[in-house]
Amino acid sequence: MAYKKFRANQLFTGTKMLNKDWVLVALEDGTIEEIIPFDEVESDVEFFEEGIITPGFVNCHCHLELSHLKGVIEEGSGMVDFILQILGKRFSYKEHLQDAIQAADKEMEQNGIVAVGDICNTKDSIPAKKTSNLYYHNFIEVSGFSPKIAVERFEQLVEVFNAFEAQFPNQNTLVPHAPYSVSNNLFKLVQNFSKDKILSMHNQECADENSFFEYKTGDFLRLYDTLKVDISFFEPTGKSSLQSVLPYLQNNHSILVHNGYLTKEDLKKINHINSTQKTQFWLCFCVLANRYIRNLIPQETLIQDCCNQVVIGTDSLASNHSLNILHELQYLHQVYPNVSMDILLKAATLNGAKALGIDNRMGSFTKNKKPGIMLIKNLENMYNLLSLSH
Repeated sequence: MAYKKFRANQLFTGTKMLNKDWVLVALEDGTIEEIIPFDEVESDVEFFEEGIITPGFVNCHCHLELSHLKGVIEEGSGMVDFILQILGKRFSYKEHLQDAIQAADKEMEQNGIVAVGDICNTKDSIPAKKTSNLYYHNFIEVSGFSPKIAVERFEQLVEVFNAFEAQFPNQNTLVPHAPYSVSNNLFKLVQNFSKDKILSMHNQECADENSFFEYKTGDFLRLYDTLKVDISFFEPTGKSSLQSVLPYLQNNHSILVHNGYLTKEDLKKINHINSTQKTQFWLCFCVLANRYIRNLIPQETLIQDCCNQVVIGTDSLASNHSLNILHELQYLHQVYPNVSMDILLKAATLNGAKALGIDNRMGSFTKNKKPGIMLIKNLENMYNLLSLSH
């Protein structure tokens, strides 16, 4: 049986960093065999003098079907205007949609991404995913803040869910878009449909989201007014947006995406649910997308203190210049140099695989897994990625 043997200045296993005294052994197809000391290896070791060997990256939040909007949405517009631009332009440029989706899928593969948690509002990404080398978990996303349209919206997206399920069995979940865009009625329908499945939800991307739930104030009033959504039924909860909808999430593993205004009290609540309900809340950061929309970066303490819950996403090409997890890590490394490389790489590999429920085959260099084998050649600047096996 033929083996490949890789050695570099550093080797990240998915959980910890090893030095150059260790060798990764894999089959020709990338299936991991073992990690052994260099002095026990007889010959044929490929040695890379600089860089880190790491498992392939997991992108826990993407919107592949918005790839045709690259460069279309104005940067720095703020959350409400960003939403309005997406709603106003997402059905434009449709003639480029399939080509853009195909190109974005290939871009992620070339950037060392092996698995993706992808948000789907339509069936548009199915053709590209059928021929892709990447693993996709498809989050079929429902929205509708008016209780009157809950059943209609739910049934529309169940149809989309069924189309994905027919092509990619057991890789799909019906999920809520965000607290401010899903009525209690719709939350209940989703909760019943997706019981015990992995959820994903946009969470606290801006301060106005919390203001709306706490006091029914802020810029979201302009959003509903512009969209002509009647919110007369809504009574403020006096709590953050996340705490207001937690009852609909506590029986699922949930990926909370963005978390720009997650509070200590919010974190206390979700960690209590984690410990008592045997669930897991994952905190997904899409740092370059948040910078694109409103120049927001996550709190360093969140990344440090919640390192076993942190995962990484790119968001869409409507809100990012590339779909590149390495660029996300590079930016975090620049703004928070005290956050260790172990924490950043674990967020992008093993944590991400756990969040998507695929850590039995990806995310770490464990025997019989096939996680992809990548080399980050320039350690200081974290770019120039080379795929050693994918």
